[in-house]
Amino acid sequence: MTMRSLLAFAGAALLAMAMPAAAHHAVAAEFDTHKPISFTGTVKKVEWTNPHIYTQVEVKNPDGTMVTYRVEGGAPNSLFRQGWRRDTVKPGDVVTVNGLRAKNDQSMNVGQATITLADGRRIFGQAGGGGTAQ
Repeated sequence: MTMRSLLAFAGAALLAMAMPAAAHHAVAAEFDTHKPISFTGTVKKVEWTNPHIYTQVEVKNPDGTMVTYRVEGGAPNSLFRQGWRRDTVKPGDVVTVNGLRAKNDQSMNVGQATITLADGRRIFGQAGGGGTAQ
């Protein structure tokens, strides 16, 4: 095998490995960029799991029924580097969420979200959102 063939093979292998990673982070695949959502509710649970953290927020609808949204955040390690800690958002906190609804109308998932804490600090939870608690 020539050096040129070896480099071409290595380049193709790297490209093939990168494709699933890029597909995983395609916002438009799961969330509808034309359906922004905003709500205020109480944090029920925060799940620090890979590949994303999830914050469950319980919201009271105008008709009095309760609904729990599952707000997708970035990877735990990425959020930790941005300033998040396990106690940044905790059960019982009142938060306001701005994000995108899932394409599946039955899903209560919200992505590309910003969480605003009761004291006004904003947390950027989206993958690659680049931001810290402000």
